[in-house]
Amino acid sequence: MPYYVYILRTSSNTLYIGQTNNLERRIKEHQSKNSKSAKYVRYFPSFKLVYCENYDTRAEAMKREYQLKTWPKAKKEELIAGNLEN
Repeated sequence: MPYYVYILRTSSNTLYIGQTNNLERRIKEHQSKNSKSAKYVRYFPSFKLVYCENYDTRAEAMKREYQLKTWPKAKKEELIAGNLEN
């Protein structure tokens, strides 16, 4: 089962990073703004998926998610733009 690390851009141009084993379902959960949605994303009227990576294990995905969350926004923007190696 593949795992995904993804980046959402909110309507206020902030970035949200998450990981899941079902990207389509997770995006729908965020859109519904229900209890399964990330609290952070609920505060914004809209968002869009701007980046995604695939991993074979949850451990790999969680490690990458943590790494990306420690990066400054400028470096995340370079990754999204395709100017950085994974």
